[in-house]
Amino acid sequence: MPFPFPCLRGTCSLLSSDNFEGYVLALGIDFAIHKIAKLLKPQKVIEQNGDSFTIHTSSSLKNYLVKFTVGEEFDEDNKGLDNGKCRSLVTWDNDTLICVQKGEKKNRGWTHWIEGDQLHLVLTTFGQVCKQTFQRA
Repeated sequence: MPFPFPCLRGTCSLLSSDNFEGYVLALGIDFAIHKIAKLLKPQKVIEQNGDSFTIHTSSSLKNYLVKFTVGEEFDEDNKGLDNGKCRSLVTWDNDTLICVQKGEKKNRGWTHWIEGDQLHLVLTTFGQVCKQTFQRA
């Protein structure tokens, strides 16, 4: 199933972020780093080739790149985020990408979907939920 969202063919910029602080504290990210990160407006670029994806998130503080194929488990190194390692699996649920991450952090994962020209991302770990909205740049 192709990813049916034209917003993801280019760059999306962070519009809003709810409970980012709770999420990064649950990940164990350094207090000073998460205070700075809270002020950043990262950009996200998602590239697709069939069911293979590259998601590049960049800001003036940190960059993060993840590559995966839907339905294939992979090792994910969260260097640049919390520096944790996990085993990840991304699947489709209708027009939503869902990632479950198994590793050092409990109940960790993310979900991406589109509404209009906005990309939505929900990040979860240790019972903390961060909701982010990105606008096509």
